[in-house]
Order: sequence, then C-alpha cells, then structure tokens
Amino acid sequence: MRTAKQMGIKTVAVYSDADADSMHVEMADEAKFIGGARAQGSYLNVDAIAAAIRETGADGVHPGYGFLSENAAFAEACAEAGAAFIGPPPSAIRAMGSKSEAKRLMEEAGVPLLPGYHGDDQSDERLTAAAEEIGFPVMVKAAAGGGGRGMRMIGEAAALADGLAGARREAKAGFGDDTLLIEKYLGKPRHIEMQVFADTHGNAVHVFERDCSIQRRHQKVVEEAPAPGMTAEMRAAMADAAVKAAQAIDYVGAGTVEFLVEAERMGAPDCFYFMEMNTRLQVEHPVSEMIAGVDLVEWQIRVADGEALPMTQDQIQLDGHAVEVRLYAEDPSRDFRPSPGPLDHFRTPLEDTHVRIDTGVREGDEVTMHYDPMIAKVIGWDRDRTSAIGRLGQALEQTHVVGTTTNLDFLSAICGSAAFIEADLDTGFIEQNAKTLFPEAGAVDAATLALSALAELIWQGDAAARKGRVGGDPYSPWQMNDGWRVNDRGHVDLPFRDGEEEVTVVAYMDGAGYRMVIREKELTVRGAFDAEGRLAAEIDGHRVTASVIRHGEERHILGPLGTRQLAYVNPHQAQASSGSHGGRLTSPLPGRVVSVAVAAGDSVSAGQTLMVIEAMKMEHSIAAPAAGTVETVHFSEGDQVDEGAELLTLAPE
Repeated sequence: MRTAKQMGIKTVAVYSDADADSMHVEMADEAKFIGGARAQGSYLNVDAIAAAIRETGADGVHPGYGFLSENAAFAEACAEAGAAFIGPPPSAIRAMGSKSEAKRLMEEAGVPLLPGYHGDDQSDERLTAAAEEIGFPVMVKAAAGGGGRGMRMIGEAAALADGLAGARREAKAGFGDDTLLIEKYLGKPRHIEMQVFADTHGNAVHVFERDCSIQRRHQKVVEEAPAPGMTAEMRAAMADAAVKAAQAIDYVGAGTVEFLVEAERMGAPDCFYFMEMNTRLQVEHPVSEMIAGVDLVEWQIRVADGEALPMTQDQIQLDGHAVEVRLYAEDPSRDFRPSPGPLDHFRTPLEDTHVRIDTGVREGDEVTMHYDPMIAKVIGWDRDRTSAIGRLGQALEQTHVVGTTTNLDFLSAICGSAAFIEADLDTGFIEQNAKTLFPEAGAVDAATLALSALAELIWQGDAAARKGRVGGDPYSPWQMNDGWRVNDRGHVDLPFRDGEEEVTVVAYMDGAGYRMVIREKELTVRGAFDAEGRLAAEIDGHRVTASVIRHGEERHILGPLGTRQLAYVNPHQAQASSGSHGGRLTSPLPGRVVSVAVAAGDSVSAGQTLMVIEAMKMEHSIAAPAAGTVETVHFSEGDQVDEGAELLTLAPE
C-alpha cells in the first residue's frame, strides 16, 4: 500500500472480523469485509475476494506473502473478476506449487537436486521404503507447502509413522493438499536463496542472494544479504541456476529460488542443491531492496501492468550489507510458543538510511491467535556486515513491546553472539548456540531495581504535585513524597516482586537524587524522564538510558541489558494464590483442537501425545506429564479452546 500510494494508485483492503480495526484497513482508500476471523472463511475464501474485486472495480490484486499468494486457482479467479494478479501466471504457480513437480522440472533444467522421493504413490509403505532407501535422517515435506508447515525431520525409522501423520495433517489444514515428499537431510546445511525477477518481454534477472540459515521450526528468524562467504564463482553458478529455473516455467514477476548449501564447502560453485521455488514476494525482500537500491513491489506492479523490467542485470549493483530480524509475539524460552495478546506499548526507532521498520500493527492493536504472530521486521543496513549488525543491534535496543511476550531479547542475543558475528552459520544455529541465546535470567540486578525505583519515585512525586494543585495547597507537607519521618532519616520503601522473591528498595533523599539500599548494597541514583519518555539516569556516576513502562502492577525495564520485568507490590491489595492443577491438563494458548488421540478410560504413558492444538500456523502437542489413566476429555476435534482451558483430566498411576 505504501508503494501504491507513492505511485499514485488507490488501494482497497479486504479484512476479516479479527482485522476490522487493523492498520491495513486504515491505510487503504477503501475496505471490504470478507468474512469471519478464521482464514478459511475470509482470507482463503476465493469467492468472497472475487466479489470484492467486482464490487470495487479493482484492476489489480497484490496477494501479499501468505494465504492465496501461491494459489493458481486464485490467480485465475482474479482474472475472471477483471483484475490482474500481481504475480506469476497460474501455470508457473502450479509448476512450482508442487514440490514434487518442481523437482522434476528442475532435474530436466539441469538444476542440482538433493536425493529424494517425490512420486505419486503416497502410501505409508512407499514413503517408508523411500526413506529407508535414502537413509535416515530424512526430511518429510508437504509438496504444496512452505513456511515450515507440513515439514518434519525424521531421525529414525520408528518416528516415521507419526511424522507422516503430523505432516499430512498440517499440509491438509494449511494448503488443502496432503501430498508429501521425502529428501535426504543434510546435517549442517545453510539456507541461501536467490531473488529472481522476470517480465513478459523475455527479460529475467537476479537481485543477488539472501542467507536465511537461522531458523526455528523451519521458519526464518534472521535474513541477510549478501550471504557471508559467498564467492563470485558460487554466486554466478547459483544465479545461473535460479534464472534457468524461472525461465524453465516461463516465470513472470518476483520469485525466490531456495537452495540448501553444504556449509563446509561454502563458496564452491557446486556446493548447493535446489530446494524449492517460492512464486511470490518473500517476507525478507527488504534486505535485497536495501543492498540493490530498488523497490521490488514497484517492479511487481509495473511488470503486472505489462511494462518491461526497469533495470538490466548489469545495472543492478550490490551496495553494502543488510540484516533483517523478524520480531514475533512468541516465547523463545517455551519452544517459541506463540503468545497472542495486546500491544499495550509498542515503540520502534525512527527510520533512516540505516534502519527500516516494516510492520502491520500499531500500539493498541492485538496479536490474535488466528494468524501469523509476526509483529514487525527490523532491518539494519551499512557499508559492511559488521556495521550493519551494529545498526540492527541499536535498532533492537530502541524497540519496545509490552503487553505480550516477544522474541526481542532473543533477537538481540543472536546479533550479539560471537557465532553470528563470525558468520558461523547453518540451519542448526539456534540449537548449537542455545547457552548463549537462552541464558538463565537469574535475579534482577541492582541497577535494574534502581531504575524501577527511580521511575516509581518520579511518578509518585508527579502524582503528589498534581494532588497538591487540585487541593489548592501545593506546599502542604501531606502532599510530599520525600519519606519524612519524626526522629528518623527520611526514606521511602518501595517493594518489588522479582519472580517469587520480594525485594524492598529503601530510598533516602540525597540532594538532587537518592541513596538507595538494594539487597544490602548502596547506590547513588538520580535522573529524570526525557522529552521522549525515556529515563535518563546516573547510577554511581554511570549514565544509563532505559524505558520503564507501567502495565498494571507490572514494571517493564527496557535498557542496554535487555528487557526485565518486576511487579510493584501494592500492600493494600490481596495477593492471589495459585492452587495446584492436580491431574488437569490445560491449553497453553488459544487455538483449535486438530486431533484427540485418547478417550476416557485409556491408560497412557509419560510423554505420550494426548491431543494436538493448532494456533498461529503451528501445531502444539499436549503430552501426558506422567503415566496414568484418562478420566475426562473435555474437547473434540475441531473445537476452539481458550488459553488455560482444561483439556483433559488424568488420574496419575
């Protein structure tokens, strides 16, 4: 929409119940409601979107990144409704939409492939035989899939049956097609993709490569361009293969050809293998735009309108380095579990030539359970990789989210890790660097407590001053908050809760600041909120800038050391007690039940999967914490469940 506005093109938004007040609806010149919150009734409803095209007279449709963006039937429906599909022709989508067909076509075009099976026989027996022939470990993938859905790494034969069932289920729910393929699993691969672009005049170019090796659950977390360690010979070979892939299917528009690369042989011209082609614009396209100085969305619109590519291959020049991270509403410490919730506080740095922020949400919006939990993409650019990482790190320090759990600190940890800085990359990066990326939080440090206490004192002082003005006597001693006591040195006690521990900060007035006693340690603290609402403080002569945000009783301290959370203890409010759940198994997040594996009376073993919940594009297994007997099953397949809802009751053995 931003690009369209710059080109003088009016836009129409389509939206579901869940997105009625969303940013994209507000940005558009018009908006059309197309259905309920579930994607099947709205964003995957081809008839509803086609009706919106006809009603508004739209002459083009940009499909975005997901949903119907790689759906040939939708592209045809757009044309029938009188609008150009801003993407490749349906024939190209079909050719690459099936991973099996894509591999066959690439084999014919001479593009290198991994050993695998992508045949029509989808019986468990045939897939099992193929896996055994290839040799474990293997990757099971949805033939029509992408984004990690319907994908499983199977390490041994005993796990194959469950892996096939789960992959089929995800593939059917996500793409309406449960066809699978199997290919050899590379132990330490890098994931490098090539941005390609073609027009209807016979021109096809590449816009360099992107390294997307850092992933969780087979979905990208960090992307950068160009790929570290890329040689001129390897780039030429990979670009040649990617452009050939596009030309082999008469491609038009933006596309991405993805390759698995042998990390140990990075730089060799024969170290890569075709994985798949995404027949759409990728989420990570900003890093390509920033190193090439182009707007790929503008290219998409112009090519869809019949124009030739605006640049030839020799005009596309590589300039600098760009790194992007995906900010998600998810909890990295809980296996990246999605965390739907409100964005009560959402701040990002100002954009300039070095920092770009792409987001579809604003402060006050909510990340719902219905769609992907991405909040924003944060991109840093500079002349070299080290400087670009530095720019990105600074931008993440200035990005603040309160109201839902995010992966913000995890992203900062990646950017600051030695392995990332040294470009020691492969798709197992997160697991290999877990100790660095998931450090034990430990007790909140004294400096963070001091910042929280200082903010509390400033807020209390402001409240007292307001009360004095309203009462007509701003100098009344009853409106002061300096902790004055009869026969005692003036102090204020500020109780906080750090996890299970309660810590009281004792603050004594000390000239223009305070002497604070925190866990028997004394600190000299002073400071004030600046014009941008950040707390500029000095702690024992050391200057610190942080954001301290109130969210009910919660206090979120966002500073150079990351995000820490405390609770301000209100002595006048009773503390809620949490009782034992006994044998109750509850839903970790709101979602939909996709399978129930047990019934009342069944005996189960520890770790056995009892139920599977789907939320925000991912499946979450509910496993038995111990051996026992199922007493009650409260939900059936297809039911919606709220976070904390009791799913099953177990009687422990």
